[in-house]
Amino acid sequence: MEINKSYTVNEAQKKLEHYCAYQERCHKEVRQKLRDMNMIPEAIDVIMVHLIQENFLNEERFAKAFVSGKFRIKKWGKNRLLRELKFRGISKYSIDAALREIDLDDYYNTLDALVQKRMEQVKEPNVYKKKKKVADYLLYRGWESALVYEKLGEYF
Repeated sequence: MEINKSYTVNEAQKKLEHYCAYQERCHKEVRQKLRDMNMIPEAIDVIMVHLIQENFLNEERFAKAFVSGKFRIKKWGKNRLLRELKFRGISKYSIDAALREIDLDDYYNTLDALVQKRMEQVKEPNVYKKKKKVADYLLYRGWESALVYEKLGEYF
């Protein structure tokens, strides 16, 4: 039988400062962490205010870091990034600011590289099925359909 550890507000505050300092976090993640620590709602609010005032928690900074990382590493398109940020409860202002950080040349070059890579991977003799498989892959990754079909039009 496991007994849940209880934390004082100061202990939880210190623990969450380390949690937020280690990696950028969104408000939703931090609230959930506090709930998992069995903190009461009043304590959660006090700790959240402290983290925001001390700049451990910053929604816009999180959004920019998230977009930058997921675009560079996972090669996600703007639709997927937008959907993931909305799911995390990020404000429209912060989402827009983060998406503006993406360099358009990098964006188009990344799409081009993804199309080329996927075209080589898909071993489908039928041109239309191949085009659909590549398009589905890109759309799943959140690339805008107009861009995807425009880019595929260059290859087919």
